[in-house]
Amino acid sequence: MTRAAFLDRDGVINIDHAYVHDREHFEWIPGVLEAARILYDAGFLLVVVTNQSGIGRGYYSTEDFQKLTDWMKGEFARAGAPITDVRFCPHHPEKALPPWRIDCSCRKPKPGMILAAAEALQIDLSRSIMFGDKPGDCTAGRLAGLPERVLLGTDGKSLPEPSADATHAARDLLSAVRSDWMAAFMEKAQ
Repeated sequence: MTRAAFLDRDGVINIDHAYVHDREHFEWIPGVLEAARILYDAGFLLVVVTNQSGIGRGYYSTEDFQKLTDWMKGEFARAGAPITDVRFCPHHPEKALPPWRIDCSCRKPKPGMILAAAEALQIDLSRSIMFGDKPGDCTAGRLAGLPERVLLGTDGKSLPEPSADATHAARDLLSAVRSDWMAAFMEKAQ
């Protein structure tokens, strides 16, 4: 079994301009590709887990999302940090169109996307970590059994407010990956 770094997308990888679904509105957070390469080189699979209720609300299609995802994965690969998997939840329990209006097990803060990826990829969750910019990302990580759950500042703008389910906080992914506590976890989780 291997270990993984689970990454939220909007607010962690790219600036959260709300319902980002095309390259025109996709803006990288500085340092994210370098941070991803550090994680990959340390032996973490990179797995993106992202709520995408814009699909369920009818703002964009799964095809739009997939096209942007394919481009994003190509950019990660070119940076030496290939993404192993991307899991997304198009549902919303109230603010979506049928058939997307359901209370599913995959929408964070529920752990369904993490658990499904772990099963499919044989990921050892006890050696894995979650990076997100919302407390619900950390809650999903806790419910999935991840020992480390890092709350990042949305869009890398500032240090986030404390969250009960976060084990650490950092301004952005690169700051987190370069921290002393992350170095200790990377060594311990080998």
